[in-house]
Amino acid sequence: MADVPVPELTFNNGLKMPQVGFGTWKSKPGQVEEAVKCAISSGYRHIDCARAYGNEKEVGVAIKEKIDDGTVKREDLFITTKLWNTFHRKDLVAVTLQASLDDLGLDYVDLYLIHWPQAYVEEREMFPKDDNGKFIYSDVHFLEAWKAMEDLVDAGKIKSIGLSNFNSEQIQEVIDNSRIKPVNHQIELNPYLSQDKMFEFCKKKNITVTAYSPLGSADRPWAKPEDPTLLEDSKVTAIADRLKKTPAQVVLHWGVQRGVAVIPKSVNEGRIKSNFELFDFSLTDDDMAALNSFAGDHYRACGLEWVKDHPLYPFNIPF
Repeated sequence: MADVPVPELTFNNGLKMPQVGFGTWKSKPGQVEEAVKCAISSGYRHIDCARAYGNEKEVGVAIKEKIDDGTVKREDLFITTKLWNTFHRKDLVAVTLQASLDDLGLDYVDLYLIHWPQAYVEEREMFPKDDNGKFIYSDVHFLEAWKAMEDLVDAGKIKSIGLSNFNSEQIQEVIDNSRIKPVNHQIELNPYLSQDKMFEFCKKKNITVTAYSPLGSADRPWAKPEDPTLLEDSKVTAIADRLKKTPAQVVLHWGVQRGVAVIPKSVNEGRIKSNFELFDFSLTDDDMAALNSFAGDHYRACGLEWVKDHPLYPFNIPF
């Protein structure tokens, strides 16, 4: 599988990103190292990370091993990481990026994203809360972080910069106040949350889209027993049965065929491999129509409703 050509998305700066990547959110230390090694051996070249995931050191160990054993060179890999909400202040951006680089064992990252537009209070824990369990906010604006990220592009620490979980007004604010334009927007996207308006908006702005939780994130910590499960939906399983593919392969191919990047996460060797085996079939127009027929943007699994009173919370407008 390592020799299978993976389609790429071209950024507005001319650089390219593999359209299928490997996600590391919720992959625990002790599991993520082997998962990343398996992914690279299986052909993945795009690895998606974040400071807030708490596992970049293990990801870095895996990357080093696969470089040292000759499986890949650094330039073969596309590594994404993200600026967490407690580091939006200008003087903290370079510090937290360097911490990610140190843990990952890298001199630069290919893509650096602002993880969320809203900032939390600085120089405390990663998830600062008061005695009542409520997040403590900062009034630092995401534009301050963006300008610091532009400087880090100039310094050679980052190849490209982008956004995650922003709304259309916030994206436009970055575009209007930047000298380096965002190349990518990473958002929750799957047939249960098709993000049609956001996807079209980004295309018009020449911003590529990456789908996180492309399989519906059934293992998210706050899932409720009554929540729907995308991979068990009859529309998905009917297509999978006909094509003799897994429901995950069908859903991931739906994203690829739409033109977004997908970053499925798993720590299971069999699923890691099968989630990459997307290029020996295609979905018909009827298949795509069936997968597009869910109720649009009716189900967001990662809404962070507990911080919706933050002035920069992104989901208080339609898209």
